[in-house]
Amino acid sequence: MITLESNFNLAEMDNLEGARALFFYATEGIVVVNEAGEIAHANPSAEKLFGYEKNKLIGKKIETLIPKKFTSSHQHHREAFNQNPHARAMGSGMDLFAMKKDGTEFPVEISLSPFANADGKFVIAFIIDISKRKKAEESVRRQKDELEKLNKELDSKVKQRTLVLEEAIAELNKTKEELNEALQKEKELGDLKSRFVSMASHEFRTPLATILSSLSLVKKYGEQGEKEKQEKHLERIKTSVNNLTDIISDVLSLSKMEEGKISVSPETFAITEFANEMLKELQQVAKHGQQIHYKHIGSDEISFDKKIFRHILFNLISNAIKFSPEGKTIHAATSLNENDFTISVSDSGIGISAEDREHLFERFFRGHNATNIQGSGLGLNIVAKYVEMLNGKIECNSELEVGTEFIITFPN
Repeated sequence: MITLESNFNLAEMDNLEGARALFFYATEGIVVVNEAGEIAHANPSAEKLFGYEKNKLIGKKIETLIPKKFTSSHQHHREAFNQNPHARAMGSGMDLFAMKKDGTEFPVEISLSPFANADGKFVIAFIIDISKRKKAEESVRRQKDELEKLNKELDSKVKQRTLVLEEAIAELNKTKEELNEALQKEKELGDLKSRFVSMASHEFRTPLATILSSLSLVKKYGEQGEKEKQEKHLERIKTSVNNLTDIISDVLSLSKMEEGKISVSPETFAITEFANEMLKELQQVAKHGQQIHYKHIGSDEISFDKKIFRHILFNLISNAIKFSPEGKTIHAATSLNENDFTISVSDSGIGISAEDREHLFERFFRGHNATNIQGSGLGLNIVAKYVEMLNGKIECNSELEVGTEFIITFPN
């Protein structure tokens, strides 16, 4: 058995009293273990730390201070350490536990310092109870976990609030767009009313004045027995009434479209029979010497909306009559195959300039060379809307003073 004095001489302590004071009054537990793993010395702090009375640890195996589940592995590590003894801190990167006399386990931090003297080889173990530190670390870890949990919850709430805010902003933008759209429609409606009043005041005044004037002359020539002059003015009245009817028809059609009251109602009918009946009606309002020639190619039976077909063909031929001089021929044609239904109307009239063709289907638009010709500027706009409604396409080929051709194609 080594003496305390020899221990600390071997530890190269110059002042024996100082060494004794360090050993006995150190706050860390100090245990000296021989090569056989037996405890040779234990300071008061070690005895208190492990719950043993004075000198009761002497002679016990060091494994007495280690939880039983680690005893076997500790013996192996101790034997390996004795093969290559060196100063070291134990348990780097792991948790070490010691065991009190009553079996209570607690976390420790241990430093080993080997030495040798005449009595043999020994190891001094400095042992610190780190329970409080572990509790503090655990508290910090829990606080960190709580903080991370709170951060995640906060992040989730921020994301939710952001999503709600984004939805609110999207809704506001949608409302803004709807408001802008409504304002734009209101502006367009105001512009439409203004242009309609301007058109109506001009287009209605002329035929009404003609009707009033011709009525008085019809009466006068009737009294005088001048039948030829009387018929001439009756024809003028008829033409003026037809013009007024066309304008009112266009306005009503446009109004129904704006209100979404136009619906497509296809029905099966014979194209040539229906078209010829309408062309007879149009021939009655044609100018002197004007002829309307019509031909059809392909299958004659079609499933289509009769009213829309009539409106398109009637409008195109009416325009051809108005914008062509007397004595000219107007050509109308239809064709039907398994893929397409085509309507075309061509004339030899005043033609449309390239500049005017860009605005041809706009509401109330009148070509620069058509200002003196009766019309509302609505007909082609309505035709274009019908074509769009039925997924068709419309083409216009024209040359000034040569003529104009409209070709409308619908998928069959």
